Amino acid sequence: MAEHHFHLKATWPGGRNNDGFIETENLKTKISIPTEMDGPGIGTNPDEMLLGAAATCYVITLAAMIERAELPLEKMGLDSEGIVDVTGGVFTYKKIIHRPHVTLNQDATEEQVNKLKKLVEKAEKSCMISRAIQGNVEIELEADIR
Repeated sequence: MAEHHFHLKATWPGGRNNDGFIETENLKTKISIPTEMDGPGIGTNPDEMLLGAAATCYVITLAAMIERAELPLEKMGLDSEGIVDVTGGVFTYKKIIHRPHVTLNQDATEEQVNKLKKLVEKAEKSCMISRAIQGNVEIELEADIR
């Protein structure tokens, strides 16, 4: 069994409406509560970071699956949306919607397009972050496949 360890260091001066800083090996940024939640909106926030983790995991997983399947990829991208519900003053990360847009080369066969459709679904179920939040945050796919 292999284990991978990731580390994050956070600094925060105290108080709800201040801003702090997080640092990992490859990410260094300010953090605060977003303006939508009556914070200062400086840097990123936990809501964006959860969405970013889910989105990057999904798109990287999908890219790897497309490569392994040797599909003739022309281009791909992803738009993702996070929805946070506020009921009775309680904030709940309700849903993430991934909108992958994947285009195969013009010479792609119908069989390859059908394979791509399956991989778009499979990537979400295979992504480590999707599996980690499963049962807590709904994940929806709205794919644009060409």
